[in-house]
Amino acid sequence: MNQQSNSHGPLAGLRVIEMGTLLAGPFCGQLLGDMGAEIIKVEAPGMGDPMRVWGQEKAHGQSLWWPVVARNKKSVTINLRVPEGQALVKQLVAKADFVLENFRPGTMERWNLGFEDLKAINPGLIMVRVSGQGQTGPYSKRAGYGSIGEAMGGLRYVCGDPSTPPSRMGISIGDSLAATHATVGALSALYHREKTGEGQVVDSAIYEAVLAMMESLVTEYDQTGYIRERTGAILPNVAPSNVYPTSDGKMILIAANQDTVFKRLSAAMGRPELAEDERYATHAARGHHQAELDELVSAWTATMEADALVDLMEESGVPVGKIYRAPEMLEDPHFQAREAIVKVPHPTIGDLSMQNVVPKLSLTPGSVRTVGPELGEHNQEVFGQLLEMDQDQIDQLAENGII
Repeated sequence: MNQQSNSHGPLAGLRVIEMGTLLAGPFCGQLLGDMGAEIIKVEAPGMGDPMRVWGQEKAHGQSLWWPVVARNKKSVTINLRVPEGQALVKQLVAKADFVLENFRPGTMERWNLGFEDLKAINPGLIMVRVSGQGQTGPYSKRAGYGSIGEAMGGLRYVCGDPSTPPSRMGISIGDSLAATHATVGALSALYHREKTGEGQVVDSAIYEAVLAMMESLVTEYDQTGYIRERTGAILPNVAPSNVYPTSDGKMILIAANQDTVFKRLSAAMGRPELAEDERYATHAARGHHQAELDELVSAWTATMEADALVDLMEESGVPVGKIYRAPEMLEDPHFQAREAIVKVPHPTIGDLSMQNVVPKLSLTPGSVRTVGPELGEHNQEVFGQLLEMDQDQIDQLAENGII
């Protein structure tokens, strides 16, 4: 619909009106923006998205999370709680391909911005709705944070050591999974619209996005009564595949659970007979003797320094990897060669390192073009150029607290 966008990527020419805050909705906007869509983020005047101030560490008093999750976006301010603001949003929707929101279900309808209201303005509109429990069902109106979705979807129960209560991931994985599935839904709906001209609603629930990643967990219980438990650093009956110690205090992950790979590991250990031992000769046997096999491998790896161990595993054709933190990522030549991390200029902080766009496309790659914008940074551009308002009209909206 939007043919004037100067974005670069496969989704250039598409326009998204992003509403909502924090992570589940905005990460979907980040993914679409990474691939070239024009993202117009609507924020509350004077407040903005709380992500502007979130994050464990700050630079010069500024969030280091906001530049990432709001990258490639334009910021406008609109008061969605008043009729004048709602009318302004509808003008934007008339010129958009997608509306993306992650308010509690029912909120958009109370603001006269539900799908039926917006569809009347733009029949081809795709409305992407991200929420904790979905748009329907008895839990739909509940407040839904990512942590609750992770608990309901089964992820929290299986994370951590069996000797401790369930652990959380060190990232907001539930929100990100819901956003990723919302992006898949948005592009699927776009393909349908290309064929039929019809818009529709994409309903992405956090708990269902987590549930979708839980492999055969439900089916195992349904058919056998088996309930997966927390297992720490291992998967039961998959051995050897664990984090192993080294003589210089590093942690190395070795995954040699396939029969042919275990033979190569055994040879590298100087213990080729292990691959013929009935306790370790097959996948099932290694799984049954997992603990003792891990002890054998650990005793061997503890005699070697990490770099030498990695070199030996690579030479032997055994999957191996160091446990990376940010410093290791920034120093790694493979990350550098593939530009997995890029530097993006920030107007006040300087160059910021952040993860690049994934996946890589050979003909129309996405890109990180800008960091997260200042609040209302694009009011003049969007209202003046896109909605063709003159300066007096924009000033009047500001004076009345609408923008």
